[in-house]
Amino acid sequence: MASPLASVRAQDSVLEFLNTVVPHNGQWVDLFQRDEDVMAWLERAGLRDLVVMREDGRFEGLATEARQLRENLRRLIVQRKSDEPVDTELLRPVLMEGSYQMQLVEDHDGNLKAVCQFSAQSSVQVLAPLAIAAAELLARGDFALIRQCESTGCPLWFYDRTKSHRRRWCNMSVCGNRQKAARFRTRPHVDELTEQ
Repeated sequence: MASPLASVRAQDSVLEFLNTVVPHNGQWVDLFQRDEDVMAWLERAGLRDLVVMREDGRFEGLATEARQLRENLRRLIVQRKSDEPVDTELLRPVLMEGSYQMQLVEDHDGNLKAVCQFSAQSSVQVLAPLAIAAAELLARGDFALIRQCESTGCPLWFYDRTKSHRRRWCNMSVCGNRQKAARFRTRPHVDELTEQ
């Protein structure tokens, strides 16, 4: 089930991962219903290519592992954003399972890049690149610019990479317009003021 907010650009893969539970028609929709949903998300996020899968490419329980990691990351992001102590143990199990090798590769323009290749024999190992990205975000992210949408009831997060750093909504055309319309409806209108 697709949501109009499913394509929201959080400007960070970890925050995009958090944004896989979305409001849709007044209900919460979890975009990770099946293992294949997680694999498709990893592909869209550009993380699937970092993982060398076992031969059958099937990882039972991947959706369950992804949902658990997502909720742990949500807690960590909220802790970090609130300047609370960060419970690093929430991320440790996935980080400990990760196994990778560095490779030097040449891109299509002839530029050299150092690339991590993760070996995945289990569902947890498939999520290792995301866990590393989360650890980097928690350690080095600018949490003054990591925000939750200001729209009432919207759970989505984003990294404000705008020039002015004044972004307030996950998506201007959805939440931003909704908030502006609500403010407009509560404001006294000029014609009402002239009648008084």
